[in-house]
Amino acid sequence: MPELRKDPIVGRWVIISIERGKRPAEYSIGVSPKKGGFCAFCKGHEHTTPPEILAFRPDKSPPNTPGWTLRVVPNKFPALRIEGNVDKVAEGIYDKINGIGAHEVIIESPDHEAALTSISLKSVEDVLWAYYYRILDLKKDLRFKYVVVFKNEGDLAGASLEHTHSQLIALPIVPKQVVEEIEGAKKYYELKERCIFCDIIRQEMKSSVRAISENKDYISLSPFAPRSPFETWILPKKHQSAFQPDGNFPMLAEILQRTIKQIDKVLDRPPYNMMLHISPFHDEANEYYHWHIEIMPKLTKIAGFEWGSGFYINPTPPEEAAKFMREAKI
Repeated sequence: MPELRKDPIVGRWVIISIERGKRPAEYSIGVSPKKGGFCAFCKGHEHTTPPEILAFRPDKSPPNTPGWTLRVVPNKFPALRIEGNVDKVAEGIYDKINGIGAHEVIIESPDHEAALTSISLKSVEDVLWAYYYRILDLKKDLRFKYVVVFKNEGDLAGASLEHTHSQLIALPIVPKQVVEEIEGAKKYYELKERCIFCDIIRQEMKSSVRAISENKDYISLSPFAPRSPFETWILPKKHQSAFQPDGNFPMLAEILQRTIKQIDKVLDRPPYNMMLHISPFHDEANEYYHWHIEIMPKLTKIAGFEWGSGFYINPTPPEEAAKFMREAKI
């Protein structure tokens, strides 16, 4: 059983995932996973994955057979286990919790060569619907407090399989990074009685310096203090604390695909991480937090200074990054 252990100094939780563990000799530095060969995510190989939790099947084909356009399955090598209770225990001054959670894979297309930039807008919208449906279902489980939805694209971004996919992990705690983001937004709201994210959107739309693109419902922008070059956020223009369709997932699909195409055009298809930041389950409806998507191209390495100080060194000003992306012809 995996464990969640709390750092007693800074309050950060880590997952000790015994079942995914490696001995020292098994760690490889700078070696990419092999390309090609058998892929469990391809159509016709459904029997090689755990049984699907959700699937979109236009032809009404039976579960775990071909005919799907998107599948969600449990991760075969989960960081956390769905079975068991959340038992909080102490070990002297240390706190730990059973590694209870859910770890799922959203297989975004049956086509092995597909990407979010090449599939249809309807298929991108289906990916967003899959996120929404799975979050909606997992929050019924009272053991879970938060769901992290993320996509690792490319070897350097942590993808172990080529086939386009996203992942989600449901957690019995709210991650420290999310807590810090929410507390910062709450303090701003207490001071000004406005959502900080809404104010950012208004300012960036007015100045157009760091704004990249927008449509009727969403905006993409380079944040004022990005941690890495070409870090990009996508936010709903209207205040929304909970991730929900609200009738405009087609617009979100459009700007998400366009933004990744712009990144690919400017940076020649870099590896990237994409994360969905949402409100915790216990506080979904609020006036101070604003769900959003963050996309982080992997262009620099986190080294000693960053690990030792918590500072990030970014050689590309966000104003320049936004300009490059606005001018990208896609």
